[in-house]
Amino acid sequence: MNLPDGLFAAEWYWAGHFLLALVLGWALFRAPWHRLKDAGQLNVWLGVCVFLMGLWSIKAGIRPGLNFHMLGATVLTLMVGPYLATLGMAIVVAAITLNGGAGWDGFSLNVLLMGALPAWVSYAIYHAADKHLPNNYFLYIFVNAFFGAAVALVVSGGTATALLWLSGAYKADYLLHQYLPYFILLGWGEAMLSGMVMSLMVAYRPEWVSTFDDERYIKNK
Repeated sequence: MNLPDGLFAAEWYWAGHFLLALVLGWALFRAPWHRLKDAGQLNVWLGVCVFLMGLWSIKAGIRPGLNFHMLGATVLTLMVGPYLATLGMAIVVAAITLNGGAGWDGFSLNVLLMGALPAWVSYAIYHAADKHLPNNYFLYIFVNAFFGAAVALVVSGGTATALLWLSGAYKADYLLHQYLPYFILLGWGEAMLSGMVMSLMVAYRPEWVSTFDDERYIKNK
């Protein structure tokens, strides 16, 4: 992922800028800013963003635009919700870009593919589980943190692969054999990391996790 400048035709980048402006505008309007009025919650949100900046620096790649790293979007989404998660992931991508990990032309596409998309996939899985499954601590961790993180990363990687093919950056055969399959392996690592982090969060700092409620998931069970 981490799509660089010069990989696509200009219209792809401009389409990304336009779509990201809509997404960020919507997130800014709908974000629960009252949550960040608490200094502790604000520090947690910013702290997770800094942690993800470090996580994204651990990566491997084979060709321009064809690199791999974990995302952490599911953890941020479960902790602060999809709107603040989308904005937080934009901050992460901006920091990575400033550090030379990507270019500004590709900034919007990177935020959409590696920030907004996995955040909203994670939230969709959480919302479905919250609506249809029993309120159980182990289901919360396994479905939302473990399964949700794996699916979010694979969807993100699959969408990036489709974009690389549709734009003509790489041939489909190469992507299907040399790039896409590795997201399944990376999804397992993403699932393990997210599951462990969220297990610790809900056990020791449940007040940091906006989607978790002791009354519903633990007490009287």
